[in-house]
Amino acid sequence: MAHVKGSGSVKQQSQRKRRGKRLGIKKYAGEKVRTGHIIVRQRGARYKAGKGVGMGKDHTIFAMQDGVVEFGKRWGRTTVNVIA
Repeated sequence: MAHVKGSGSVKQQSQRKRRGKRLGIKKYAGEKVRTGHIIVRQRGARYKAGKGVGMGKDHTIFAMQDGVVEFGKRWGRTTVNVIA
């Protein structure tokens, strides 16, 4: 007979239940944004910052002016712009 109780599976399952990082596009083309709104959360510069937007140190793209979101292509990369 064992002198130590075996570990249960319930504890292991609760450790595996972790939520995702909630990355992706938050505002789509044609949507109105205000200054400071987050448009894209990403890992690495998958989308490039265009006119009217800024990029944070974690590559988050955010609006720097009020306007409408626009996605475009430039130099083979997808860019994000905010048109006033």
